Amino acid sequence: MSAIDEFKGKQGLTRLINAFGYSRDGLASAWKHEAAFREEVLLAAVAIPLGLWLGQGGLEKALLVGTILLVLVVELLNSAVEAVVDRVSDEHHELSKRAKDIGSAAVLITLLLTGAVWGLILVPHYL
Repeated sequence: MSAIDEFKGKQGLTRLINAFGYSRDGLASAWKHEAAFREEVLLAAVAIPLGLWLGQGGLEKALLVGTILLVLVVELLNSAVEAVVDRVSDEHHELSKRAKDIGSAAVLITLLLTGAVWGLILVPHYL
């Protein structure tokens, strides 16, 4: 049985506990190795309470907080892609560059979406 098969056979509570541990390890790794993730977490630490305070009603609060959390999710996925590309080869390759650039573009679009949502919600309320 391979190491991968050993983990795939887990079910129920054991699987959930293992999954939580892997997620914790992933967050810790992103915090340790990814400066952009650390910066976005610090932004989230400010923006999430601000969004909860400034949002008027549940939908606005969910959009303000949700877009901030979406930035973190996309950054984690981008970091995962970059780690895999770096693991495969440290040589310059057009496909490696494309994968990293596309991941970066996904983060940029998410940041633009977040800015647009925050602007569309907050500007009419506070100007």
